[in-house]
Amino acid sequence: RAGVGHVALLRKAGQLTPTVSNPAPEPDEEPTGPLEELPESASEMASLADAGDVDLALRYLTDFSVLVLGVPGDAEIARVVTTAAAWADARLIVVVSTGAPIPDGLPPDAIVFEAPGADPDRVFAAMVGSFAAALDDGSEPGVAFRETVENAGWAPTSAE
Repeated sequence: RAGVGHVALLRKAGQLTPTVSNPAPEPDEEPTGPLEELPESASEMASLADAGDVDLALRYLTDFSVLVLGVPGDAEIARVVTTAAAWADARLIVVVSTGAPIPDGLPPDAIVFEAPGADPDRVFAAMVGSFAAALDDGSEPGVAFRETVENAGWAPTSAE
């Protein structure tokens, strides 16, 4: 009733589903009521993920052209996502933590970003999202990245 889909929900044994006490707010009203505790970071979210859940969620998606694997911590989840991207002939974007190794088994055309240590204003997350949306719209990676950087107002620095 609140318009929440089920495809990408994560299950955690013994934990109740987060709920809102006002599931149908007016259009300009925010939901009210306590939300059960949810993961605060991508790495915490990844720790809740189960490869079987990810595999099931990706089987529900029938048409996609880009997959983003954020902060892979589980080799089996990385394998599931990589396999799904290959099967759908989708672009694969992988975000790794600062200094973390690139997961094994990625296709040669996978695009890898190294996340900054902190992203309090979610600038990096917004950049990855804009880049993925540009790829989804059919842009080539180089063009999509240049457009994403330009649209964000960032200026390239010279490397000497």
